[in-house]
Amino acid sequence: MSDLYKTISGISEGYYTELRSKFISFALPVRTADEVKERVEAFRKQYYDARHVCWAYMLGPEREQFRVNDDGEPSSTAGKPILGVVNSNELTDILIVVIRYFGGVKLGTSGLIAAYRAAAQDAVANAEIVEKTVDEQFAIACEYPFVNGIMKIIKDLSPEIVAQKFDMDCEFTLRIRKSEAAQLRERLLKVETAREIISSS
Repeated sequence: MSDLYKTISGISEGYYTELRSKFISFALPVRTADEVKERVEAFRKQYYDARHVCWAYMLGPEREQFRVNDDGEPSSTAGKPILGVVNSNELTDILIVVIRYFGGVKLGTSGLIAAYRAAAQDAVANAEIVEKTVDEQFAIACEYPFVNGIMKIIKDLSPEIVAQKFDMDCEFTLRIRKSEAAQLRERLLKVETAREIISSS
């Protein structure tokens, strides 16, 4: 499995009109279902006078956690096409919200699907898509006299140092992309007195 995934760097907006119905769209980076809930509620409050606030989200590097909501539109005419845009762009950790102001003319099933898809696509087109790595984090400890061995490996393989403590025992919490974690761990554990600390959290 690849340890890279695509998401967006910040919020972006899109817009689409069809037969006087206005579709305002937003794409946002999100990390949890709770965050999605908060964001959707905020849009509902802000656009309280809109007919529909429809959305879809995708979470996690494996892109396995997702949900759609048609918010009163005919089943599968809003949330699904929005999610389709997420999938066709291979994005994750993203929420797309499309707000519809009804223009008085019904669009029909195929018209709705096309409109929600176009609005979602416009928001994604205006977003900055970024590639991120799936990272692994672990902690290593060693006795102080052997800390230079650990420091040299850190310099060689460049993991992110999340936390460090220098005492009689030195501790390092490190983060590195998943595909490089085994090599880093293996080299660190060869340093005399080095051992992995299992986090209790």
